[in-house]
Amino acid sequence: MPRRKLRVKAADSARINAELAELRAHLEIRAEWPDPVLAEAEEAARTPRLPEYDATDLPLFTVDPPGSRDLDQAMHLTHRPGGGYRVHYAIADVAAFVRPGGPIDEEARRRVQTLYFPDRRVPLHPARLSEDAASLLPGETRPALLWQLDLDADGAVVLADLRRALVRSHRRLDYAGVQRALDAGGADEQLALLATVGRLREEQERARGGISLPVPEQEIEETLHGYVLGYRAPTPVDGWNAQISLLTGMAAAELMLDAGVGLLRTLPAAPPEAYKRLRRTARALDVDWPAGLPYPELVRSLDPDVPLHAAFLNECTGLLRGAGYHAFDETRGRPAPADPGHAALAAPYAHCTAPLRRLGDRYAQEVCAAVAAGEPVPDWAREALPGAPGLMAGGDRRSAEVERACVDLLEAELLAGREGEDFPALVIDVDEQRPTRGTVQLREPAVRARCDRPDGAPAAGSGGGLPLGGRILARLTVADPATRTVRFAAV
Repeated sequence: MPRRKLRVKAADSARINAELAELRAHLEIRAEWPDPVLAEAEEAARTPRLPEYDATDLPLFTVDPPGSRDLDQAMHLTHRPGGGYRVHYAIADVAAFVRPGGPIDEEARRRVQTLYFPDRRVPLHPARLSEDAASLLPGETRPALLWQLDLDADGAVVLADLRRALVRSHRRLDYAGVQRALDAGGADEQLALLATVGRLREEQERARGGISLPVPEQEIEETLHGYVLGYRAPTPVDGWNAQISLLTGMAAAELMLDAGVGLLRTLPAAPPEAYKRLRRTARALDVDWPAGLPYPELVRSLDPDVPLHAAFLNECTGLLRGAGYHAFDETRGRPAPADPGHAALAAPYAHCTAPLRRLGDRYAQEVCAAVAAGEPVPDWAREALPGAPGLMAGGDRRSAEVERACVDLLEAELLAGREGEDFPALVIDVDEQRPTRGTVQLREPAVRARCDRPDGAPAAGSGGGLPLGGRILARLTVADPATRTVRFAAV
């Protein structure tokens, strides 16, 4: 899988935008806002609940994709007196603007999370809040939940504290710009500390037995000449920035577990059969997996630029299925899970750092803020917890459906009219039950789609199936934007 973005023939934006509008209608996604929601958002933007503690002198910065305005998090890093590190992590205080049971709250429960289309966002909250009054935009004073996370010299947590505060971000940065500054050796102290702490937290993850999969993803981008598809692999900065968010989410989980009330993001350990299947896949792809080597260490040894390694990493994503949410409130007879851990992180974890874009994060934030302050958890947050896992699961399904439908549409548009053409491809997945069916990845254009070996065709792999990890010629048989369908046949 390539790390660079691939430029492909652009698809016409006007036509695509019309098709995306039809897709939103088909999926029954409401992009417009009811008047009461807009009216309440305008009032809330003028009169938010403001905390007494003023931390605006803390020179926070944000790292987000270019052009983003819904900025949930800002950070500041420094050395601790006597050794170690201190991370301040500010999270947008959405509850300062949203009245429980009011129009914004009710609409957020319908939307659950922000949905991203190539031509527009369908946000969880009105733009007056999510991209303006509640967003941690540079130079603006905002209410926030401010975490102080003290780490020792090895990056382990020694103190986690949380309080409501007024904050002001000083800089808005993007991943690519930060990576360039670090690579060129011209990064300032804050960015250098992000790299240092990020690496230490990755080592902590490694010691716990956790793992992050470096699998490049398809990405849609609109240019002056239309839409293009490409692959984007995470940069080191992506990983280091994510480690700060994960650090906060793990601290939040521990806080809620100690208090006996909260909302966790959980992932059960994969069953032994899944690892047996993965070992069979490793053998098929000539990936050396010694008997005594733990799975996380194997993954860290692989290079996604190597095609066989890339195919194996794609198969590893199957171990992440089953993630969900668990709400608990021991005083009301709902116990914490017997195993509260998130298998990929090898630790308990909570989603709490993206409240502008994810409904459940607001609930987790309110629980954590109350517990840290020694105050009762607000009744509205407690009452929302039992229904949160179901709402969030539905939101996750809808988000995945939208993402897949948008990519399918762009793939079909880019390939329409090229039926019968052969493309070099890599087989990245094979159906165990029907080994003549699988998934191929084209290097250019950046397409992943189903591929079949036609009956009667010469065997491409053992047993007549597709060769997992093999390079083949794939003939385009279907590219239909109307049904968002792309199909290939092995030549």
